[in-house]
Amino acid sequence: MKLKLIILFVLISIQNTSFAQNNFSDNPLDAVFETKDSKNFWEAFDKMDKTKQNPFVEYMQKGSPGVKAFTENRIINADSLFAVVKKRKADYELSRNVLEGISSKAKRVRAIYSALKYWYPNAKFPPIYFVYGRFNSGGTSAPEGIIIGTEKLTNLDGISGLIAHELVHYQQNIIGKDMLLKWCLLEGGADFIGELTSGESINQDSYKYGEQNIDKLCTEFIARLKNPDHQDWLYGTSKKDDRPNDLGYWIGYKIIESYFNKQKDKQKAIQEILNIKDPLQFLKESGFLNTYIEKYQKSKKKSFDDFFK
Repeated sequence: MKLKLIILFVLISIQNTSFAQNNFSDNPLDAVFETKDSKNFWEAFDKMDKTKQNPFVEYMQKGSPGVKAFTENRIINADSLFAVVKKRKADYELSRNVLEGISSKAKRVRAIYSALKYWYPNAKFPPIYFVYGRFNSGGTSAPEGIIIGTEKLTNLDGISGLIAHELVHYQQNIIGKDMLLKWCLLEGGADFIGELTSGESINQDSYKYGEQNIDKLCTEFIARLKNPDHQDWLYGTSKKDDRPNDLGYWIGYKIIESYFNKQKDKQKAIQEILNIKDPLQFLKESGFLNTYIEKYQKSKKKSFDDFFK
């Protein structure tokens, strides 16, 4: 499976969307790739048939800050990890040597970091941890840094785009009421700025479907966007139709793109996109859904401006 498909499983589950820490470098050339957890994992893996004990206890104890951050809601504990590894040994084996070429990606990632520094001078650059979990997350951003679920990698195709996406999440500070719109702007913003800095698009299936069904989806979205329920837009679908996962990434991208294109000062626009204070007002200023909102409000016999209250 290529990484561009794996990205569909990336979850952002932390409600506080601001991760930046003052102790991390503001120099893009300081990007750090931490791979020791992979070595520790395979040492534990190779002991499974030689001991009656759980070898992943040591993996957890020796774990980097990335492992510790990945534990809550993902790894859970050594016993949970052991159970999944025993059941899916062959799947884990597919990633055994995947990090052998990671050093070749370092220059590319530093170039992406430098591009973000240009667009957002306040950017911070956390370490990137390659850890092993339970096949339930391809990656995330946490106060400890960017964390990649290495078991989901069978090659490094698209790893730069994935890191760019997670790096943007690390910079974001999007506040406001919990609603679908907010989380679509979070994900769409990470895709938009990640693509701007890396040149890579990582959610091609959902974007293609979105463009092919834009009228239907925009009409549906405006009726749903104030609801906190993510179903059918982010992190899974109800299978009610043929839509792919994570269409919220696509529509969030479209809103962000529309806003960006309307601004004269593009660097200021990036700062505003990363620090959205009022998602509904941002949507209004983007203009992307205005036609659909006008039609929706007319059917409700309400004014256009009332929609954004």
